[in-house]
Amino acid sequence: MSPRVPAAKAALKVRTKGKDSPRIGAHVSSAGHIDVAIDHGVELGAEMVQIFGAAPQMWRRKEHPETDIAAFRAKAAEHGIGPNFIHGVYLTNLATADPEHLEKGVATLTADMRLGSALGVAGVIFHVGSHKGLGFDHYLPQMAKAMRRVLDDSPDDIQLCIENNAGTGDSVCSSFEEIGRLMAAIGSDRVKVCVDTCHAYSAGYDLAVAEGLELALSEIEQEVGLGNVVAVHANDSKTPLGSGKDRHENIGWGSIGTAGFRNLFQRGAFQNAAWMLEVPGFEGGGPDALNLDILKAFRAGNRPPKIPDAPPPKERKSARGGSAKDRASKSGVKPGVKPVLKPGAAKKAPAKVTKKRAVAAAKKTAPAKNAHKSRATKSGTKKPARAKQA
Repeated sequence: MSPRVPAAKAALKVRTKGKDSPRIGAHVSSAGHIDVAIDHGVELGAEMVQIFGAAPQMWRRKEHPETDIAAFRAKAAEHGIGPNFIHGVYLTNLATADPEHLEKGVATLTADMRLGSALGVAGVIFHVGSHKGLGFDHYLPQMAKAMRRVLDDSPDDIQLCIENNAGTGDSVCSSFEEIGRLMAAIGSDRVKVCVDTCHAYSAGYDLAVAEGLELALSEIEQEVGLGNVVAVHANDSKTPLGSGKDRHENIGWGSIGTAGFRNLFQRGAFQNAAWMLEVPGFEGGGPDALNLDILKAFRAGNRPPKIPDAPPPKERKSARGGSAKDRASKSGVKPGVKPVLKPGAAKKAPAKVTKKRAVAAAKKTAPAKNAHKSRATKSGTKKPARAKQA
């Protein structure tokens, strides 16, 4: 993907900064009972949360008890956590040629919208999908019709939010021009936008520098309207500008860097949107307090807390438990290296060859008796006569 350069700049309307605006939070786990997501958010110091309404890699959905839903709303109100969002499942593809897959996508989005309304969240954020080579224009009518169905079959108090893609393969809505065209085709003021900073950077929008940020904001204003951006996925990028890859990184460890995020806040971009982290975490456990504190410092115009140096990839910790180096040390095997015996370790002695084992081995390797006769019979040829000795 090449860096994006809009054809023309549009006038920007920038709102005045507020002390706690924009709201800053994170994607948190809702495993077990959905209301624990608020507990996790409070523990992190989040001002809003994003959750999955269902397992992100599965169509099957979990039924949430009314008591859990009521507890979610009560805790969010008690702690002032919000506006909150649901992230749709990753399997959804509204640009598919498979009717069954399309119906499943519509059904799961509708279910998330209904759940979100019950929870009192602001909207459902989702990836529109991939056209598999047939192009955006080919599937535009289908995508618009599918999203209208979702809106018609869900309560009016919740928004359906299109997230920009990273430009991977044949993904749709990697550009704000495509998002704008889809919004126009749907024709509903309940359709909003979530801007993912990592995805935008990977799709060629250079958010790391002031000039690139201005160009990106101009295109967003021109194509979708800055007022329609209700959510920001604040993620640094592991990959270079225009890579087309979706690889989130901790704030300050990626290609956008602290300067890029500082510019976003100083510029007052997306002032009324909810900002949420979807980063791996400095300790590998997902969004953490340090990433949150960095964004809050930029919002306040302060110097961010000290960011640890990024370790080499093999030493990175992950949610799987420790770093690759730690996991290797526990197993005694380096990643990608065949196991070897430790110095002084005794080699396994070969099995003692007994007469019984030798006979059994000979039977396995020896040709079957009269096998040549059976093969000759099947082929219609006779066994060659043995030559007489002189």
